[in-house]
Amino acid sequence: MLIQEYELQWDQDFRKIKLEIEKGLIGLNISIEHIGSTSIPNLAAKSIIDIDLIYGTDTDFNKVKSGLSQIGYLHNGNQGILNREVFKRNAGQSNNEILDNIKHHLYVCPIDSDELNRHLLFRDYLRINEWARLKYQELKYELAEKAGQNKQRYAELKELNARKFINSIVEKSKTSAS
Repeated sequence: MLIQEYELQWDQDFRKIKLEIEKGLIGLNISIEHIGSTSIPNLAAKSIIDIDLIYGTDTDFNKVKSGLSQIGYLHNGNQGILNREVFKRNAGQSNNEILDNIKHHLYVCPIDSDELNRHLLFRDYLRINEWARLKYQELKYELAEKAGQNKQRYAELKELNARKFINSIVEKSKTSAS
């Protein structure tokens, strides 16, 4: 099944990945956040850890990029989203038991990134609003079923159908924070 019941292991996996990344970026002023569905307790999800690495200045980005390269990541551009850079494991360049064996997506964002803000608002809202978490989980199961459990088709359907829900949650989160 594409979507799995929530696993406590996801938080542990995030912590392991975070520690390995921090070891490679010692001395840099960064923070690392667990985002996405695996960061929300009791939410069913694909078993892939989503991570936002946050930096302050353009100079910091260049240092982060260099440090990530040294621990086996390849910069993969912003993939059409401003102020959110994608990094992937560079197969064969590095051998790290944790980073190479725990499926994860690594995004690098400046602290003022709109996309980073969306990720954090959405995550935090679903963590404290059970009705929203349950509704989003139901949507994810429906989309996985429509996609025939195909990862690529699921991603396409999620982009088309979940974006509206996510945007509504982000707006609710902004309103309730005011």
